[in-house]
Amino acid sequence: MTRFLGVYIGAGFGLAFVLANAGPPLDPTLALVLRVLAVAALIGIVVLTLLLARRPAPEGGTPEGDTPALRFGPFYGAVVAAEVVLIIGGFQVLRLLGLPEQANVCWIALVVGLHFFPLAWYWRTREILVVALYLSVLGAAGLTMVATGHPDWAPFVSGVLSGVGMLGGLLVSLIGPFLAGRRGAEANGT
Repeated sequence: MTRFLGVYIGAGFGLAFVLANAGPPLDPTLALVLRVLAVAALIGIVVLTLLLARRPAPEGGTPEGDTPALRFGPFYGAVVAAEVVLIIGGFQVLRLLGLPEQANVCWIALVVGLHFFPLAWYWRTREILVVALYLSVLGAAGLTMVATGHPDWAPFVSGVLSGVGMLGGLLVSLIGPFLAGRRGAEANGT
C-alpha cells in the first residue's frame, strides 16, 4: 500500500480544498453537491487503490500500468519544509499587504502547485507537471482576482477547482490501470 501514499496525500488535499472552499457565493445546493461528489471521489480512490494493491507486482516493479513508486526521502522532506515555510510566510505577507482572507487559499494552491515542479524532477514523473501547472495557474488566477478587488469567487477558482482537478485526475489515473488489469485478467481467463 505504500506505493499509493502519494495518491492518498493528493486525495486528502483535494478533498480538503473542496470541503473548505465550497461555500458562498456558491448556491448552497451546488456547494453540497460538490462536497458530496468530493467525498464520493475519495471513496472511489480508496476502493481503486485497494483493488490495485491486490495485484501482484512483477519482480522489481509495480503491476503493469501503475505509476512507479514515489521516493519520500530527504529531498522530498526539504521540498515539503520549503512549502510549509512559503505558505506560512506568504500568509504574513498577504496580511501585511491588506489582502482579504480569500487570498490565503489562492496562495496555498499556488505554493502547492509550485512544489510539484521539483518533485516531478525528483520522482522522474512528468505526469505530475500537469498537476503542478494546473494548481499554479489556479492559485495565480485567484490571487489576481483578489488583488483586483474581486475576492468572492477566488476560493472557488483556487480552492474548489484545485480540489476537483486533483480528485478527478487521481481517479482517472487509477481507472486506467484498473481497467487494463481487468482486460488482462479476462484475456487470461481468470
